[in-house]
Amino acid sequence: MLSRKKVYRYTKSQLSKLKFVLGLNPKVEKSGENYKKYIPNPYKAVCLISADLEMAWAFRWSKSANNPIELAAKNSILTRNNVPLILKLSEQYNIPITWATVGHLFLESCERNNNVAHPDVKRLPYFENTNWKYESGDWFDSDPCTNYYKDPAWYAPDLLKMIIKNPVMHEIGCHTFSHIDCSDSICSKNVFDSEINKCKKLANEYDIELKSFVHPGFYIGHLEDLAKFGFTSYRTDYANELTFPRKNPSGLWEFRNTMEFSWRDGWSVNYHIKRYKTIIDRAIKYCKVCVFWFHPSLNPEFVTKVMPEVFAYLQSKSEEIICLTHYDYTKWLESNGS
Repeated sequence: MLSRKKVYRYTKSQLSKLKFVLGLNPKVEKSGENYKKYIPNPYKAVCLISADLEMAWAFRWSKSANNPIELAAKNSILTRNNVPLILKLSEQYNIPITWATVGHLFLESCERNNNVAHPDVKRLPYFENTNWKYESGDWFDSDPCTNYYKDPAWYAPDLLKMIIKNPVMHEIGCHTFSHIDCSDSICSKNVFDSEINKCKKLANEYDIELKSFVHPGFYIGHLEDLAKFGFTSYRTDYANELTFPRKNPSGLWEFRNTMEFSWRDGWSVNYHIKRYKTIIDRAIKYCKVCVFWFHPSLNPEFVTKVMPEVFAYLQSKSEEIICLTHYDYTKWLESNGS
């Protein structure tokens, strides 16, 4: 007998199929704007692909699991197994990815100072949102404060070096230092600034200049502060859309998600592949920007059976759709006077 959770997921996936057939998901924006303002010549569409590289950090306050730390460890193992495979695919098909990375993953090790982890990083107050509940202890209680050999779920300098050394020109973006809720109502400027300063300092040690930002959990806030820190874009998840980027009053470019790379219960491998190929075709047909995103902890079956076909299809359409990192695209937008 199927569990209630599995029935819910199956029903949701079938409804998603119906919306897709009807052209409601992703929604194609009807706009009279000249697409040449947003699409480099001679292409008809742009594809942005980004990964939220979080390891254990995203799940330690999760409300979706009875044992969040166990879930964090499981997803970290999946991430470590998947990233090398994804990098090989990106190299094979020349697909650049923007890796929005939790800053703590840059570290090879850390330790407590007077029993306090990262005293230079300000703490969020206790809060609860739709995904997380932080109601006791210290924000960094789960940080093992050891090293990536002993606790590889909490550190990932080896993965970052693997990404940086890949022949494809990937981008390392920012996902805050410790995967915080960036909402203005929860996160003060002092907390936000301390997180970003820490990220920029660690990235600088890798000769990386952080330019692209993804808010953890898509809790959007501090856009003016991001612009002051030199960021040029952020990504939102209000709805699945094929659309053009929007320039926020802060000066940042907003990229709206089109579809997550994710394994859905109730979908066959072939349907997964057909779905993403069709989205690419629609982006080309309507001259839009397609924004794919994923968590590297996604189901391995997607990585081994679906992603190769999607990447190969993008390569086969390379005369019509160009794949760019977030920062490379913002550079083109600015140079084009958009």
